[in-house]
Amino acid sequence: MAAVGSSGSGTGSTGSVAAAAASKNVTSFQRKGPRASGTDSGGSRLVSIAGTRPSVRNGQLLVSTGLPALDQLLGGGLAVGTVLLIEEDKYNVYSPLLFKYFLAEGIINGHPLLVASAKENPADILQGLPAPLLDDSCKKEFDEDAGDHKAPDSNMKMKIAWRYQLLPKMEAGPVSSSRFGHYYDASKKIPQELLKASTWHGFFLPEKVPSSVNIEPCSLTHGYIELLQFIQKIIYEEGFDGSNPQKKQKNILRIGIQSLGSPLWGDDVCCTEHCASSHSLTKFLYILRGLLRTSLSACIITMPTHLIQNKAIIARITNLSDTVVHLESFIGSDRETNPLYKDYHGLIHIRQIPRLNNLICDVSDVKDLAFKLKRKLFTIEIRKTREDPGPVARFIGASSRAPKTCVFHPWSGLVT
Repeated sequence: MAAVGSSGSGTGSTGSVAAAAASKNVTSFQRKGPRASGTDSGGSRLVSIAGTRPSVRNGQLLVSTGLPALDQLLGGGLAVGTVLLIEEDKYNVYSPLLFKYFLAEGIINGHPLLVASAKENPADILQGLPAPLLDDSCKKEFDEDAGDHKAPDSNMKMKIAWRYQLLPKMEAGPVSSSRFGHYYDASKKIPQELLKASTWHGFFLPEKVPSSVNIEPCSLTHGYIELLQFIQKIIYEEGFDGSNPQKKQKNILRIGIQSLGSPLWGDDVCCTEHCASSHSLTKFLYILRGLLRTSLSACIITMPTHLIQNKAIIARITNLSDTVVHLESFIGSDRETNPLYKDYHGLIHIRQIPRLNNLICDVSDVKDLAFKLKRKLFTIEIRKTREDPGPVARFIGASSRAPKTCVFHPWSGLVT
């Protein structure tokens, strides 16, 4: 049920940047010298964890969602200690991809995983994770994607150069774990050696024996209680909580919960408008967010909100989530045959950006976002309009100005 493997997290030492300034005055913006040990005690006030980076605006610790374009839309990445809610598309075709990208990014960076599901065994979910792209393969995929659009050579060269100007430099060789955010090939599975070297914990609801504790009508369902206890156990025993700091090198716990709120979890919130346990799901999210706030962890949840008939429950779910992203697929809709949307597979809506330590939430200034799954890559683009008929769609990861994020400081010691 819970498979655990050791994952090596080798981090290369950075070169000395203060050797030339040894005889000069050292300002507060310079390091006073290299340290022999790799611990975070001493001069540096930021915690160094593989696969993370501080926000350029407020020093907030961020992790990648596994999709660089989505990272840019969220202000640079997903904040540690927060919940990312993915509102599933109608036929649940594209939302599992974002779920798997998040988990695959954790394996590449050596982050322990906690995968929970009531429908699919976590071991099977991990077997279906996408394979990371080599740097040269990644560039080839973008080149092939740009080559599908017809345009004059001069105009094409200018747009392609502009498209790549903020992307990471391409280098031949395997994917480097020091990069923040990677690209993945949706047509291939992750290598088995990476899975064997990873650390993960699985929660499969059908394997859980029902508890003998009597549950009140408005209390949590059996599935939610078992999952909260499992998450709390992993956070405390593995040392991801602030009250019991990790004795070994600090790391990030990535939590993925699949199709939360579906009837398979024992919740009837999707079955009727006036459900008996209408507060069970919201109580779960409230307790879960409290666990995340005091730990080095980040969580992604997929939820079939289109099946929830009570709009008041959807509003409460949104308020109890930090980041909310909605996927609107064109499958089965009129837009599937509409010429204006022929280049895309659906629309992506950024419903909410974290409002941590603030009374109001931040709103993304990027509108008309569309996604498509083409040539093995899942891409997010600014949808072309009549006023913007350019042959190459603008790639969000390279052209969009990311919205501002709110100030938040988990126990990791980050400061603004």
